[in-house]
Amino acid sequence: MSNGRPVPVIIDCDTGVDDALALLFAVRHPGIDLRAVTCVAGNTDVDGVVRNTLTVLERAGGPDVPVARGAERPLIEAPRSARHVHGDDGMGDLGLPAPSRVPAGVDAVTLLRREILASPRPVTLVPTAPLTNIALLLRTHPEVTRNIARIVFMGGAAALGNATPVAEFNVWHDPEAAAIMLTAGVPITMYGLDVFTRVVVPGADVRRLRASAEPGARLAGDLLAHRPAHPGSRPDDPAEDSGGLGDAGALCAVADPEGLTTHRLPVEVSLAPGPARGQTVVDRRPRPGESELHEGTREQPLVDVGLDVDVERYVKLYLTTVEHPVP
Repeated sequence: MSNGRPVPVIIDCDTGVDDALALLFAVRHPGIDLRAVTCVAGNTDVDGVVRNTLTVLERAGGPDVPVARGAERPLIEAPRSARHVHGDDGMGDLGLPAPSRVPAGVDAVTLLRREILASPRPVTLVPTAPLTNIALLLRTHPEVTRNIARIVFMGGAAALGNATPVAEFNVWHDPEAAAIMLTAGVPITMYGLDVFTRVVVPGADVRRLRASAEPGARLAGDLLAHRPAHPGSRPDDPAEDSGGLGDAGALCAVADPEGLTTHRLPVEVSLAPGPARGQTVVDRRPRPGESELHEGTREQPLVDVGLDVDVERYVKLYLTTVEHPVP
């Protein structure tokens, strides 16, 4: 909370198993005022993302927040889904029923502009997906930045990538969009793979969630079970049925920023074709190098890069929030 008041939050997502975990947390944490959700192609096609998002919000018993359909492909690249991770339906093929809720009658960029400017207090924007909608918003309606407190995005990596050896999926999916966002002129926190992969819910907790009689908690357990923390582990490995929080960690960082250790560092996105395309180049050097000495210093956006996380704190925060929703 900020000064005892819930933080106004808008989520831009590509739901997605771990986006679904993030939505469940957002509607159940008393310190988050979820004002809207916008959808973009990424883990699955954009129409599937809209359906999954509405289903999760319905199962979570959350308020009827507006949900809008956004970009169906990146700015330049062809769409490239992650169905091999998230299942054919993007939601672990859990066979969830179709939602009775319907999307808003406006597109994602229109909804983002409307809700950001209408918020009585500056909004925290949380993209957990490729950044196409965010780039389109910033280029079409730059005036929204005056009412954005911070962007906390799940994306990028200071060390290893996952889509490529150096590029994380959300940034790799639409590198130009990520580059536009980084130069938005608002404070940005990067919740990247360096911390994303570390926040793991133990198997005993996953099993307890799956046995819950409460639909939202049970859905969280089923989603975590589909997202093993250590794919390929042996059946007798105690980590076999643990589950990674993934994108939901970015919402934990909004609700409890003290659990995330960040360093303010220059970050830029590699846009050139080739093996480094989509890399978030994070400059962690303590002093300038030969490039700067010979060619001069280039201006780069400074980003609060997450480099360490209190795993136990965020796991406890997530479980407490999802298992004990506030009426």
